[in-house]
Amino acid sequence: MMKNVLIKLTACSVMVLLCGCSSVMSHTGGKEGTYPGTRASAAMISDDETNWGTKSLAILDLPFTAVMDTLLVPWDLFRTDSSVRSRVEASEKQNLATNAVIPPGAMPAP
Repeated sequence: MMKNVLIKLTACSVMVLLCGCSSVMSHTGGKEGTYPGTRASAAMISDDETNWGTKSLAILDLPFTAVMDTLLVPWDLFRTDSSVRSRVEASEKQNLATNAVIPPGAMPAP
């Protein structure tokens, strides 16, 4: 009896870990916003550079990724990304905004 429960629990755990892999990868990669895995899968499916094998796997994974992203919506709404990549992107945006307001100085004539 206990062996059957353990086998079923293990099988369910494996299915959860294997399904929605785009969601898991997007959430561990530091992407912000809601449904990052679903957006990543949809972008992969619509990209012309993606081969048919990868597209077919993305199509199979898309429903599971959408379910996983739905379950993680509360996490997405309350998390803040403090990764190095997000800090560099924020700094670049700030520098671009500053450079757009302050024109570069005139070069001296030789």
